[in-house]
Amino acid sequence: MSSLFDGLRRMEKPPLLSKYFEPDGTVESMPLEKLRAFQLEALSLVVTRAYRRSEFYRGKFMAAGITPEDIRNLDDAAQLPFTTKEELREDPWAILACYKEDIALVHVATGTTGGKEIYVPWTWQDFYLNELTPALPHLVDVRTGDICLNALPYEMSSSGLAFHKVFMSGCRATVIPAGKAGAYSTPEKTVRVMQDLEPSIVITTPSYSMLLAEAADAIGFDLTTLPLRRMWLTGEGCSFAFRDRVEKLWGTKANFYYGSLEGGGIGVECDHHRGYHIPMSHVLVEIIDPDTGRVLEPGEVGEIVVTCLLRWDTPLIRYRTQDLGYIDQDVCTCGVALPRLFLRGRRVEQLEIGGIEFSPFYLEDFLMRMPEVGNWYEFVVPQGAKVLRVRTEVGPGVAKSPELAERLASQLEFSVGIPCEFELMEKISRPKGKTMRVVKE
Repeated sequence: MSSLFDGLRRMEKPPLLSKYFEPDGTVESMPLEKLRAFQLEALSLVVTRAYRRSEFYRGKFMAAGITPEDIRNLDDAAQLPFTTKEELREDPWAILACYKEDIALVHVATGTTGGKEIYVPWTWQDFYLNELTPALPHLVDVRTGDICLNALPYEMSSSGLAFHKVFMSGCRATVIPAGKAGAYSTPEKTVRVMQDLEPSIVITTPSYSMLLAEAADAIGFDLTTLPLRRMWLTGEGCSFAFRDRVEKLWGTKANFYYGSLEGGGIGVECDHHRGYHIPMSHVLVEIIDPDTGRVLEPGEVGEIVVTCLLRWDTPLIRYRTQDLGYIDQDVCTCGVALPRLFLRGRRVEQLEIGGIEFSPFYLEDFLMRMPEVGNWYEFVVPQGAKVLRVRTEVGPGVAKSPELAERLASQLEFSVGIPCEFELMEKISRPKGKTMRVVKE
């Protein structure tokens, strides 16, 4: 054990991070020019290591006729080949730019996009030392004295451990590893833990926040009596109207956090709720035309592509997330100058009705504004659908009737411009994993 601790003590912050990030500095207040200089230097380092140490990446770069020396500015990133989910599924160790025995942790994808498993390996240095070096104290407002209820999955997925690391090791806060409906962490037990320990911070998924609210209501516990300072919702898409319902039930402001198993943290929402601030210290984000691969201009909607700047031993270069969004470079009203990312859902989850594509969260926003509609619903869209069918519970105290279903259908059709029909349910099955709002029959 002593040799282990001696090894940890000898680990120092890499020179590149020491060069750009002061011990007490913050990415949020750094000039964008300096951040872009860091991004270029970090990108060059990642590409060089990948080229020299990864057969997978070296083969891709050679096939594209690219060498590390060709990356002279950030725009040159567009010359690099994409990395896809299918490629990561082919070999769990493909992206290694280190020895296999150096891997300290392996995460497994949730599998919501189907196919073989995707594995993301980490070395200790990348996971702790590199990831925690640049701080985001305004956007991630957690500090010593906070008690953080971490109601995200810990098993296999990255989300639970990732925020555990940030809150405990990065923010020096107290963490309750509640998990998300695992073998021990039922919603009922999690509510009892909240009653006993009174967390000031909660992080969970939008749907699980509703399950916890239901469990609290079943025992007569008012969540708004908790001393909550802040709440984060992540792991699933969520509309503003659904978020409004969560905030009312929990009695606190809820901010969105956007990330993925493969790409890590990609965007953090501020209290102004005007898009996800991109942590330029951690990721380089591009928006591309999903059909041609061409990099799009700010404001244009396309597929989100991520390059991890602090993953040196297991590089992820120009990874196609299959998520849709656009970038706004204007300074947010909160004062943080980091560019903002606006999400438009996942490519595979877009609804096609009458030949027109819709984001499910665009539709959810209108649906959740109807007080008669409950918190659990599904969009049912068979192939070639010309009508949006909504399968939903009704709100508390609301009686189901054919007349109500017709009225809700008319209201939603007026809002979104497509024919709708409602199927009012007594109860929709609660999810055991990630909530899927779209049923494609």
